[in-house]
Amino acid sequence: MKNITEKIETLRIATAESRIRIQPNIIERLKNNDVPKKDILPISRAAAVMAAKNTPQTIPYCHPLPLDNVDVDYKVLENEIIVTVTTSAIWKTGVEMEALVAASAATLNIYDMLKPLDTEMEILSTKLLSKTGGKTSFKEHIPKDFKAAVIVTSDGTHKGTREDNSGKIIKEHLQGLAIENCDYVILPDEQNQIRNELLKFSEQGYHLVITTGGTGMGPRDVTVEATKDVITKELPAVVNAMQSYGQKRTPYAMLSRALAGSRDGTIIVNLPGSSRGAKECMNAIFPALLHVYKMMKGGGH
Repeated sequence: MKNITEKIETLRIATAESRIRIQPNIIERLKNNDVPKKDILPISRAAAVMAAKNTPQTIPYCHPLPLDNVDVDYKVLENEIIVTVTTSAIWKTGVEMEALVAASAATLNIYDMLKPLDTEMEILSTKLLSKTGGKTSFKEHIPKDFKAAVIVTSDGTHKGTREDNSGKIIKEHLQGLAIENCDYVILPDEQNQIRNELLKFSEQGYHLVITTGGTGMGPRDVTVEATKDVITKELPAVVNAMQSYGQKRTPYAMLSRALAGSRDGTIIVNLPGSSRGAKECMNAIFPALLHVYKMMKGGGH
């Protein structure tokens, strides 16, 4: 099974279709419910719903997930029945297999109930029509002139007595989002120095500045104070998203004092100094955070 621990929960929707060919005279009998096994379509609908809910028991690598809805529709043609199934869930992995298994189960059930009458029935195809949800649904175009910076705030790292991991993780994550133009700075835990660096990047037109370190309750943790001096608009929900994601993985996430906000078109986000915390926060807010630049240009949602 693939590890989905790091994924975020989003609304996932998938629609699948399965088609079965049946002799026209049998289709007419089905419409009139003039067949030995009655109520074929309602029973097949129930079979589809049951199959969707039991997909992980049938397909070994499918994750169990909390399905919120299974819709089953039929289109009865002259010599064919088309089954369309839509599944949805708010979860960390897609629901396309549930839709496909459900659509297949419906046509298989139709086949089973009509096989005494039509020995030439054929299930023609089963295919996925659409799927939405997950990070791929929230990708944003990154312009070539997009500029980002990572600021590591740590006395030990600045002195060379402590190796930086979190800053490198952040930079690598940004590169994975096609953000190649990324500066990397290491500063001591000095409020004025951090503040001046944030102002410099904003004045130089950088689109994104991510800090790592100085968000806790330590006596030298001043990154949040420096950020508060700089930003003009806060983005509290960005911080909420990071804390909610982190809290499900460690109770210590509640101890972060991180801030997020903007100044003159520059988005500034504070991340914790731990490599695990930085990675989790990046997973929580990207790529969705990049949508903010359209909003700042008046594009809305």
